[in-house]
Amino acid sequence: MNASTRGPGAEHEQRRRQIADAVLAVTAERGLAAVTQSNVAARAGVSAGRVQHYFPTKREMIEAAFDRGNALSAARIAARVGRAGAPRQVLTTVLTELIPHDAVTRTHLRVRQAFTALALSDEDIAERMRRDYERFHGQVTDLLARGQDAGEVPRELDCRERAVSLVALAEGLAYYVLVGIHSASEARERVLTEIAGTYAPVRGQAMPPLA
Repeated sequence: MNASTRGPGAEHEQRRRQIADAVLAVTAERGLAAVTQSNVAARAGVSAGRVQHYFPTKREMIEAAFDRGNALSAARIAARVGRAGAPRQVLTTVLTELIPHDAVTRTHLRVRQAFTALALSDEDIAERMRRDYERFHGQVTDLLARGQDAGEVPRELDCRERAVSLVALAEGLAYYVLVGIHSASEARERVLTEIAGTYAPVRGQAMPPLA
C-alpha cells in the first residue's frame, strides 16, 4: 500500500466516491427527482449529515455523480481498447459510449444531461462545460489527424470541424434515446455510419453530411 491509497486524503476521496456512486444508483432506480440527501444517504449506508458534509447541495451531488460517471466511462473505454488501440477503434468506442445502451450508460447519461442543463443558468458550470468540451473536441481531433497521417482519412478534411460535428451528433442522439425518439441500436448505427463515411469515403464521392 502506498501513500496514495491510505491516510485521511484517501479516505476522503473514498467517501466522495461512495456517495457519488449512491447518487448514480438512486438516479438509476428512481430518477433524478429522487436525488436528495436523505435518499442518497440511505443508499450509501451513511447518515444524511455525512452526505451534507461532503455535498451541501443537490447541485454538488449531481456534479460529483457527473464526474464519477465520466471516470467510470473512461475506465470502460480503456478496458475495451487497451493501451494501443488504433485511432479509429478508439474513436468508435468513445462515440458509441455516448449512446445509452444499458442501465449503466443510461444512468450516466441521464446525470450528464442533468448537469449540462444546469449550465443554462449557472455561468460557473457553463465555463466548466466549455473547458471540458474544448478538451474532448481536441482529443477527437487528434484521433482524426492520426487517421490522416495513416492515410485513412482524407487530407482535405477539417479534423476540428468534423470532431465537433461527430460529438454533437452522438450527444444529440443520446438525448433522443433517453426520451424515446430513437432506439439505442438506431442511434449507434447512425454514429457508425458517420464514422465509416469519415474514414472510408468512396474515391471521388463527397463524405455524407452530418445532418
